[in-house]
Amino acid sequence: MKLPNTPSFRLDNKRALVTGASSGIGFGCAVALAEAGAHVVMAARTQQTLEEAVSAVTDAGYSAEALLMDISDTEAMTRAFKTQSAFDVLVNSAGTAAHAPALETSVADYQLVMDTNVRGAYFASVGVAHGMVKQGTGGSIIHVSSQMGHVGGIDRTVYCASKHALEGMIKSMAIEWGPDNIRVNSICPTFIKTPLTEVTFSNPERLDWIKSKIKLDRIGEVEDIMGAVLYLASDASALVTGTSLKIDGGWTAG
Repeated sequence: MKLPNTPSFRLDNKRALVTGASSGIGFGCAVALAEAGAHVVMAARTQQTLEEAVSAVTDAGYSAEALLMDISDTEAMTRAFKTQSAFDVLVNSAGTAAHAPALETSVADYQLVMDTNVRGAYFASVGVAHGMVKQGTGGSIIHVSSQMGHVGGIDRTVYCASKHALEGMIKSMAIEWGPDNIRVNSICPTFIKTPLTEVTFSNPERLDWIKSKIKLDRIGEVEDIMGAVLYLASDASALVTGTSLKIDGGWTAG
């Protein structure tokens, strides 16, 4: 009996773009793709931290370069795409939050979150998809969403709204771009230890609430995301599109 072939998780000769790549989850995703053989274009809006992140990857012997880009600035992002060859993989990890009770949300905070988490994600996807269609070899678009794209959260109405919108966007793009073999999915983490979550974890009451929701009884680590992004970027997930992979320790299970 002939054995089936296990799909490869390798990304040799692939070009990947990772936004928000200078720290936290984005940096972890860039490392995972680079270790699998991809050439990773690491994008972020702060030059010094971006260059430090790229140097860490290249010093380890992997292939990477920097791209200074703010996805909330659609015109600048479009110009940046024009300087790049087509990508096989996009991991959009850029995102922001402005947590506050709904009654205290300012228009400026609302706009900030939506410009990055929704509009930026939308046009980053479109920009990369144009290249994928022209190249004719398909590709994988992965958005780092959130468990909050599936549930609600305290003081997170705007953030939840942006992530629920992102999840709907992903489904529609998967339908439209499926014939071009472009897969569109999301990763939905729970609270992950990163510089952005330090303030939340420093609040004992909030930390207790978080731990009470995570059934595996621990906070997430960046390493918990790396295997998932590699799976969705590679041929191992060749039939996976229009869906979300929850890495939430059971938060959304009930």
